Amino acid sequence: MTHDTPLSPRPLRHLTEVHRRVLTAAQLRTHGVTTAELNERCRADGPWRLLLPNVVLLHSASPTSEERLHGALLYASRESAPAVPAQPGAGDPHRGAYAEAMLTGLAALALHGLPSAPPLLGLERIDVLVPRLRRLRSTGYVRVVRTPDLPVARPVAGLPVAPVARAVADAVAHLTDADTVRRLLTEAVRDGHCDPATLVRELTEARLMGRPHVVDAVDSLVAEGRAVAEDRLYRMVTGYGLPDPVWNVDLRLPGGPHLGGLDAYWPEQAVAVELDTRAPRQDEDATWSEYARKREHLERLGITVVHITPRKLRESAEQQAAVVRTALMAAGDRDPAAYVVVLPR
Repeated sequence: MTHDTPLSPRPLRHLTEVHRRVLTAAQLRTHGVTTAELNERCRADGPWRLLLPNVVLLHSASPTSEERLHGALLYASRESAPAVPAQPGAGDPHRGAYAEAMLTGLAALALHGLPSAPPLLGLERIDVLVPRLRRLRSTGYVRVVRTPDLPVARPVAGLPVAPVARAVADAVAHLTDADTVRRLLTEAVRDGHCDPATLVRELTEARLMGRPHVVDAVDSLVAEGRAVAEDRLYRMVTGYGLPDPVWNVDLRLPGGPHLGGLDAYWPEQAVAVELDTRAPRQDEDATWSEYARKREHLERLGITVVHITPRKLRESAEQQAAVVRTALMAAGDRDPAAYVVVLPR
């Protein structure tokens, strides 16, 4: 007995009933298919076809989009032991049959449901994310994308898929159309898949922030992120029964300098809310220092500043409302704040 001899061969009739009908040559060997039989079945007029190196499509018709996705993952995964892939929804999809591989780029964004992502069948290339040290090269319709550290895959339709922020960065790396890039970034934030800071961090780590059309898209993204965050702040205040503040105002000392803009302000309690919708950039130190100085100046004047990020608003609005309510209730125990002029922004 050799290592190629299957311990418990399964009939080929079983393979034709497999949901995906895509297997590796190693998996076929566990079903008793020899190399000679595989070559015979994959001949030009045979019943099977070679989809990718060592990945076999168990029919001769054009592969479906699902079969192309599974084939790409089988090609890129580190196969520890030959086995038939688990059916969709069975267990953790990024372990076992698809170890150390996940879909990314436009294919991942299509699975995540971003409207601007092209249909799966229309993709010439399917991007697959693998560890940097894997000895694997792009071939056929599969483009190998390497990373020092694999992110945690998100299961979508039984497939391991990269998180949206990472998938957007991998897609943008191969896109030159400014409108497409802008739409993908905007949809990722607007539809709640990720926040602007996380997305821009991925773009920065991918060294894409030197491309003018990406920088322009990020500027639009920041504006979109602020609009979404302002809407969530409004719904937090009204939904959790906080008193009505004045919205989007500038503060000035009487006859003195401008103190800065605020997203919400309760004049009687001298409590302010400021949304931090800054996107991380390489020159953020100066921006952060300016923000910190403004906050310290306001607090020296007796104004309590509550700092809220879009992520906190999205994930823990009730907790943020409690922080604001506590600040409002504590106003009576503080010394009166300095008089400031409140102007619309």
